[in-house]
Amino acid sequence: MTDDEIIEACRKLARKRQAPPPAPPEAVAEAERVIGFAFPTLLRRLYTEVSNGGFGPADGVLSVDVGQWHEHIAEAYEYGPDPTGGVPAGVVPLYDWGCTMWSMIDFRDPDGAMWSSADGDCRPQGVTLAQWLLAAMDGELRFAWPNGEPPENEWHRPETAGDASSGRASAGN
Repeated sequence: MTDDEIIEACRKLARKRQAPPPAPPEAVAEAERVIGFAFPTLLRRLYTEVSNGGFGPADGVLSVDVGQWHEHIAEAYEYGPDPTGGVPAGVVPLYDWGCTMWSMIDFRDPDGAMWSSADGDCRPQGVTLAQWLLAAMDGELRFAWPNGEPPENEWHRPETAGDASSGRASAGN
């Protein structure tokens, strides 16, 4: 699926959820200033062409600025999901699974490599933002435990509503 097709699928989902309108470019620029890295290309397009948060799995990803959809991405980055300091600079919280579990995106990578963080353990997931979103739309996204083992076989899976066809690679362990 191309970036344009992913954007269109996310746009349909955002409309269905009544997500906020797209973020102004100035809000993205301010978030980049706070974070210290440029947004990965697809993520920038999603925020400025689709919605200021609310796209993606379950209730959606964080917004770009205050007063929109949940907490915002720059604030989550500044205060960090990991008080131990184990999250590398430029790896930014994107989706809150609850219970100190996060899907994060690497701003140092233009394709937006996805990471997971839980209880101070942070590791790459081995998928890009595009693959992660496709898994969410297909209902196949689950939390990728950094150590590979969920406690007591618990797989956190968000409720999703998909527009994409099935058969995509899972973005979890």
